[in-house]
Amino acid sequence: QLHFVESGGGAVQPGGSLRLSCSVSAFEYSIGWFRQAPGKKREGVACIHKTDGETHYKEPVKGRFTISRDNAKNTAYLLMNDLLPEDTAIYFCGTGQYRCSDYVTGKRDYEDWGQGTRVTVSS
Repeated sequence: QLHFVESGGGAVQPGGSLRLSCSVSAFEYSIGWFRQAPGKKREGVACIHKTDGETHYKEPVKGRFTISRDNAKNTAYLLMNDLLPEDTAIYFCGTGQYRCSDYVTGKRDYEDWGQGTRVTVSS
C-alpha cells in the first residue's frame, strides 16, 4: 500500500497563495490533486504525468494553480495563487496507472489517496 504525506495547507485571505506538497512512497503514471468541499463531491484540480511532464488543469484553476513534480523525491507540488473563497476545501493527492485526462474527467478514480490537507480562504 502506498504511503502519502500531504502538507502545506492553511488559512489565507482571498488573493493569497499557498504551496501544497505531496510525498509518495512511489509514483505511478500520473499524480494529481483533487479537492473536496463540505457537502460536495471530490473534484479534480490538476494532474501531471510522471514521465513526460504533461499537465492538465480543471477550468476553475487555470492560470492560478501550477502543478509540478520532482521524480527523484517522489514529490508533487501544487502552487496556488490568487486564491478565492471557492477554493476552500480539503486537498488530496493521488497517483494511478492512467493518464491525467482519465482521472480529471472522472473516467477513472485513483486507487490510492492521501489523508488530505485543509485549505481555507476567507477574509
